[in-house]
Amino acid sequence: MKPFSFFHLKGIGGQIAALVLASTVALHLVITTAFLIIRQDRPDAPPDRAHQLADAALLLGAAEASERPRLVTDLARAFPGLGIEMLAPGTANLAESDSLHLRWMRRHLGRAYKTGRLASGSIEPRIGVQLPDGTVIAGHVDGAPRPLFSGAPWLMALMSAFICVTVLGLWAARALTRPLSSFAAAAENFSLDGAAEPLPERGPEEIRAVARALNRMHERIVRLMSDRTRMLAAISHDLRTPITRLRLRAEFIEDESNRKRMLMDLDQMRAMLESVLSLLRDDRKVETVTLVDIASTLQLVADQFGDMGHVVHYVGPTSATAAARPDDLHRGVTNLVENAVRFGAEVTIRLDVSDTMLVIDVEDDGPGISDARKQEMLEPFVRGDDARTMDYSTGFGLGLSIARAIALGHGGELSLHDRAPRGLIVRMRLPVSQAPRLAA
Repeated sequence: MKPFSFFHLKGIGGQIAALVLASTVALHLVITTAFLIIRQDRPDAPPDRAHQLADAALLLGAAEASERPRLVTDLARAFPGLGIEMLAPGTANLAESDSLHLRWMRRHLGRAYKTGRLASGSIEPRIGVQLPDGTVIAGHVDGAPRPLFSGAPWLMALMSAFICVTVLGLWAARALTRPLSSFAAAAENFSLDGAAEPLPERGPEEIRAVARALNRMHERIVRLMSDRTRMLAAISHDLRTPITRLRLRAEFIEDESNRKRMLMDLDQMRAMLESVLSLLRDDRKVETVTLVDIASTLQLVADQFGDMGHVVHYVGPTSATAAARPDDLHRGVTNLVENAVRFGAEVTIRLDVSDTMLVIDVEDDGPGISDARKQEMLEPFVRGDDARTMDYSTGFGLGLSIARAIALGHGGELSLHDRAPRGLIVRMRLPVSQAPRLAA
């Protein structure tokens, strides 16, 4: 058996660990780069105008007083954006400030030069540099572009961490959520007829292992159900022969009462076998889906029961064509009407069709079913009155379960509802694969 390794790159743990490691390395590189670019323990790289003003102050401080006006004129011509000018001693007041420009200029000029902000009426503030003899050199330096996130490396680190976590979250959502969604869809579309596609075995190792296990489980379930059907079919076939022999022998019983009871029991055994095999056939859903006139099918069922002396009405459109399994649908509705005429005197088959759903209601005026037993009645071999003897009048408890299996096989559902003022409504809801065609 292969030992499990958390850092195996084909597994979820290894891929997450690799991504976290790469994100951590990238985050440290960003922080280190920001720290080297913007450091508080070394002179900051100044904007161009601050550099120009500081160099101009050093030049004018070293020049003779008579040469300064000419030098200021030359500097203003060379650096027009700086707006340099010279102020006489005592005419300008420098305000203390701790901006990036002034911190660099103080370190660059030294203690002999005093720097600060000048109060002026212009929109763009000016920086002043006081020369050793008291003369002030002023210029505009705040308009120069500043480095992105200058002075705030923590902001760069925070944004980098956010990007790394976002990348990790997006990868996890794609690598984990998408396969799990496909698992949920496969479970919803699970069928025993082999029509469902196997799960794709891709993604991390753990996801592929789960997909392989689910595919094998589907194959085992299909094989198990197929073996069960063949076994019960064989049992039914083998039991028909002794049942037939018993019927022949029962004909020679002289006691009329005992003979009738034995023949009734044998007929009941044969009906039970046929009902069980019918349920198994419906579970397999082997019939092909074709275009069916649902309204004609329901009208046919109503006419068949009317010919047998029951009061069964059909209410709905005269034509409603949709994709369905015709024999399964006929069998399911027939089972519902059989239950209805067994407990009610009058039955109504009602059809309502919309663009996406068709609803078949089988309504009777019988005693109905309590809310506590509605869900239970949809299970196999559950009858409305468990105290009664199982015979043709009570059924074997398979009619509703067979109809429910047929509804589920069409992608729909079967539910029980109360009918006013009394009775039961068995509602079969089936999706319409294509828009039905109605005729008045």
